[in-house]
Amino acid sequence: MRTSMKRVFLFLLTNLAVMLVLGVVLSIVMSVFGLSNRSLGGMLMIATVFGFGGSFISLFMSKWMAKKSTGAHVITQPRNETEHWLVTTVAAQAQKAGIKMPEVAIYDSPEMNAFATGPSKNNSLVAVSTGLLHSMSQDQAEAVLAHEVSHIANGDMVTLTLIQGVVNTFVIFAAKVLAGIVDNFINSNNDEQESGNSWTYFLFDMLFQVIFGILASVIVAYYSRQREFAADSGAAKLVGADKMRSALERLKQNHPSQLEGSMMAFGIASGKGMAELFSSHPPLDARIDALRK
Repeated sequence: MRTSMKRVFLFLLTNLAVMLVLGVVLSIVMSVFGLSNRSLGGMLMIATVFGFGGSFISLFMSKWMAKKSTGAHVITQPRNETEHWLVTTVAAQAQKAGIKMPEVAIYDSPEMNAFATGPSKNNSLVAVSTGLLHSMSQDQAEAVLAHEVSHIANGDMVTLTLIQGVVNTFVIFAAKVLAGIVDNFINSNNDEQESGNSWTYFLFDMLFQVIFGILASVIVAYYSRQREFAADSGAAKLVGADKMRSALERLKQNHPSQLEGSMMAFGIASGKGMAELFSSHPPLDARIDALRK
């Protein structure tokens, strides 16, 4: 319970800080270029700053956020045989994949899961849960680590951030344009009402952002699912397809994932019961079949 409250508090505090920073940046940019909030150029600037800015700030903070939200312990000096094996295994896989050695961490959770995060291929983190280490064989755990290293080597974190930035920008811009059209239509006979400053504008702006945001999440989730297949394939090249299939078979007995945000997107397993269109991970059976092929 305390961990969940900590995650919520950290999430809210971080997002508030991001919004304040982006608000200041936006004010400066709008002032420099002399843009109005209600002009097309102004709306595009707002959409770009908040769409890409939020995504890239989240990317640069991803390692710090992951450590804080999960309470992960980064292994600097291995304290036991398990930690020594983890560091040695990730180092060998990273060298084979052609990336700089990621930070390796363990976080306390009964679920079988792991995730990769970080702003670049050469500044990354691979974390595994205690539940995974206790419940999987060494070969299966090795395959999971290879899956996460493959995410890093493929540059999935950066590419997903770019895609998220593009869809966020489109969502914000399209919502503001359509809200302005609806507002002008509703208040066309009200000469005293300045266009774009009525309650109807703000209402429809929020409404369209929610609707377009849901549709855009389908696009991001589709990309994420494709990258899961690629990471599985990369893991098969690093440690062998049999080990990767075995790890996925073991994950079929897993509980729903408690990872959030980008950590869920680059974890090994996702929650159950979500509609497939909105899921960041393909069904495990589909991933196993892909490896067989």
